[in-house]
Amino acid sequence: MTGEVVFIADEGWAASSVNVLANQCNTLVTSGEHQWAVFYDATGHLVIARRLLGQSHWDLSRTPHTGRVNDAHDTAVIAVDGDGYLHVAWDHHCSPLNYARGVAPGALELSAPEPMTRSNEQRVTYPAFLRLPDGGLLFFYRHGAPRNAVLVLNRYDLATRRWRQVHRAVVSGEGTGSAYAAMHLDESGTLHLAWNWRDNADVASNHDLCYASSSDFGETWSTTRGQPLQMPITSQTAEYALRLPQNHSLMNPPALTADADGRPCLVSYWAPPGTDVPQFHLVRHDGIGWSVSQITRRRAAFSLHGKATKHPPISRAAIVARRSSHGGNELHMIYRDDELGEHVFAVSCNDVERPRWIWTQLTDASVGAWEPSVDAQQWRLHGKVHMLLQNVRQRDGNDNEGGKVAATPVSVLSWGTLVFITR
Repeated sequence: MTGEVVFIADEGWAASSVNVLANQCNTLVTSGEHQWAVFYDATGHLVIARRLLGQSHWDLSRTPHTGRVNDAHDTAVIAVDGDGYLHVAWDHHCSPLNYARGVAPGALELSAPEPMTRSNEQRVTYPAFLRLPDGGLLFFYRHGAPRNAVLVLNRYDLATRRWRQVHRAVVSGEGTGSAYAAMHLDESGTLHLAWNWRDNADVASNHDLCYASSSDFGETWSTTRGQPLQMPITSQTAEYALRLPQNHSLMNPPALTADADGRPCLVSYWAPPGTDVPQFHLVRHDGIGWSVSQITRRRAAFSLHGKATKHPPISRAAIVARRSSHGGNELHMIYRDDELGEHVFAVSCNDVERPRWIWTQLTDASVGAWEPSVDAQQWRLHGKVHMLLQNVRQRDGNDNEGGKVAATPVSVLSWGTLVFITR
């Protein structure tokens, strides 16, 4: 069963993967009766799109803002707060914060760019939003260079319409590296944080997977055993979900969700010791301890190494979870596989305790270097996977030359997920 594709626009920048990177962007969000999208067009201008859910027509607004679109790090991200105001951040790779809000609830037009807190806003990379149950927002990002970076967390208060900095450094590499992180807010309001460490600009220096959680939206953090963590979390104080040395083709950052019982589930790929064939693995906590299980059975070897944006033969993953009709913890992983025709696939199991993985092809045509980023509210409210879709190209290890690649259409790929008949 392939997914449904809804067309947005015919001119999206396609000479890099800047519009469609996994886990680092909120490119597609649902709020109330509307769905919003953000992308760069053929000229590198930031475009905001909005539609009524269930409709195929999109209203488009081409903003005066541009991004350095040859650099795939410079993603654009959006959120809609509980009052209906759009929030946008764009064009970041160790650069000053670019942030603006909508001029009115539901408006496509943006106000002038403004700071959030004026603290740790000079060298921003990998920004992302999370919407809180009260309609407020969280905003987190890396600040600093790869060898000396911290993870910053800000919070937007709906009543005052102001941002404050929750922590200047949730996680710190203490001058020896940085954390490549993902956050997830589960149904109970628990905030989950997972990351890998990287010691320098070479992706081969990625190692280990760590985890922390917060029951008060990031004010305080603890381990899975409830032990408080002092800020910032460091390599000495962090909880390790997986110990894995450098030079194992570990991708950054891990995909992160929580199962229906609120237990953390991480997915990433790496080459297990003794082999040079990277495989996707599920790293999960069962309430007692961490376990690791292999998802894929790939045969082709490759090595993840070098600087700048990579183009390995598999994408990073996105994952979603829910309670299955049989009472188990259902999990779905979405990714791209070049060995299978550059198509998008969903890999699903209906019980992570005893996983039996089922593959579903979601696209009929090649998507190039596409990676998945899921509309979190669409999944939470409607149980559907919605992702921005675009056929893009990415030169491996080269962020500086886009090449002569024509613009390609931007669409939404939606998938209703499997209905499991038996366990």
